[in-house]
Amino acid sequence: MNFSEIFDKISSLASRKGGLGNSIKFATDQGNIHISADGVVTNTDSPADCTISVKASDLAELMTGKLNPMTAVMFGKIKIAGDMSIAMKLQSLF
Repeated sequence: MNFSEIFDKISSLASRKGGLGNSIKFATDQGNIHISADGVVTNTDSPADCTISVKASDLAELMTGKLNPMTAVMFGKIKIAGDMSIAMKLQSLF
């Protein structure tokens, strides 16, 4: 899954969900994906309540279930800045 496919998938999931009530940013090696509190997804580098730094390839594996989120955090594949409880809400999105 390339970056544009990841972006499209996240956009689709966020629009169906209607947002998580908090803003989240995925800072990847191929660009940013910012999800606003109401579910609008952009490629901006806007401030967010929670920023998740992850390689695009690892994000794709997280989305497909090939990579366990807790394992990814423990092995440093994911770095979370800001409110960690917001990152936990992503389970309901993916």
